[in-house]
Amino acid sequence: MTVATQRPAGADHVGRIVQHVLMHADPNSVPLAARNAARMFMFDSIGVALAGASVAESSLVRRAALTWGKSGGRGCDASVWGSSEQLPAPSAAMVNAFHIHNQEFDCVHEKAVVHPMAVILAALMAYAERDGQVSGAKFLAALAIAVDVATVIGMTATKPIRFFRPAHCGCLGAAIGMAYLAEMDEVGIKNTLGLAYSQLAGTMQAHIEGTPTLALQVAFAARSAVNAVDLAALGFCAPHDVVDGKYGYLALIEDGAANLASFAELGKVWQITLVSHKPYPTGRAAQGGISALQNAMQEHDLAADDVVSVVLHAPPLIRQLVDRPYRDRMATNYARLCLPYLLALVLRDGKVGLDAYNETNLRDSQLRVLASRISVIADTNTDPNALTPQALTLSLVGNRRVSVDIAVVYGSPEAPMTSDAQREKFVACCRHAPAPLSMDQIRSLMGTLNNIDGATNVASFIAHTVDG
Repeated sequence: MTVATQRPAGADHVGRIVQHVLMHADPNSVPLAARNAARMFMFDSIGVALAGASVAESSLVRRAALTWGKSGGRGCDASVWGSSEQLPAPSAAMVNAFHIHNQEFDCVHEKAVVHPMAVILAALMAYAERDGQVSGAKFLAALAIAVDVATVIGMTATKPIRFFRPAHCGCLGAAIGMAYLAEMDEVGIKNTLGLAYSQLAGTMQAHIEGTPTLALQVAFAARSAVNAVDLAALGFCAPHDVVDGKYGYLALIEDGAANLASFAELGKVWQITLVSHKPYPTGRAAQGGISALQNAMQEHDLAADDVVSVVLHAPPLIRQLVDRPYRDRMATNYARLCLPYLLALVLRDGKVGLDAYNETNLRDSQLRVLASRISVIADTNTDPNALTPQALTLSLVGNRRVSVDIAVVYGSPEAPMTSDAQREKFVACCRHAPAPLSMDQIRSLMGTLNNIDGATNVASFIAHTVDG
């Protein structure tokens, strides 16, 4: 890992970001593989958002947003997906971003530890719907460019995550994506990025306490990104040296030590092609263990009573993110990131699905017993962003043992979900929405999203998210 403890002479990483935007003004200059990946993760994230609207706290977020501008009111020009509600674009971005991230079911860039689509897709779509003339092709290019910026900045990290990186990096990436859609010049792009940087907020405190504010930080970031581009479009001046400056991102967020080599990948490696799906509605840090335990139980025809103990050897980041003790009467947001609870579900049910966090499961005494058999041991991996390698060891009755090495996590580009599995996830999410879509409606929505690159107005899919 290349680490810089102070600003290199002549460093201008904002300039590199601006160059990356301007050199791809033609959407077709973005590689087809990147645009295809953007469409795939747009598809995934829309489904996840529809299911996320069913989370209890969604009604609170929507009620608050309605006080800032109501449907039919002046400036209400963007939609809450899956409903007839329209809000001002910043508020719609906020609500939709909350829905994408609130079930921990949205995609993730593992090396950056950034959920790139939650902030970016919600913000860019609110902007595009309000504009009314953003083509699907241009939108997919904007998504790819925005994800590049968010993840390259995320990969500068050399220390354990303290600030909530998905919100911070997502906000910066979304700002750049909207500046691209607005066809801003160099000054406009820098002002947009500076205005977004000036609004960054969010820490890991909500994570360790298991509160729904974790996802709300992503929502705040989406709203802030739209606010940034709106102010920049009016000519509002902002600080420009917000990556390398004395009080820029690298100095403050990363404490002056950063992996600057990640910026060399801009324009060479399209990070959207390296994003991972989430097969399960939980933190990515838990998914290697879930998949490995599922496979071991199926391969060896095991039941919960056969398993005496489960030990996961994993990088320190796994322990930081999901090794939290089982609690009686856990809150849903705590349980989503509680590996003992999640692996107990696999032992009992063989899966972790959208119904994993219902009251019956959260109060189940059998799951408490099974969770007591599960432990995590941190290895000596020094990479603060590492999710792998991991190793799962099952001690079984009769002094038997089963071990599983986890080199890659299911859902990653190296171990991808099949197209059928992606569709099954999408259908399950649509059926889990507050107003579940019929199969005919789901097929119509899937068809629209799968052909979104040919749409003259990318927001046309939104009408297909509403029942009836």
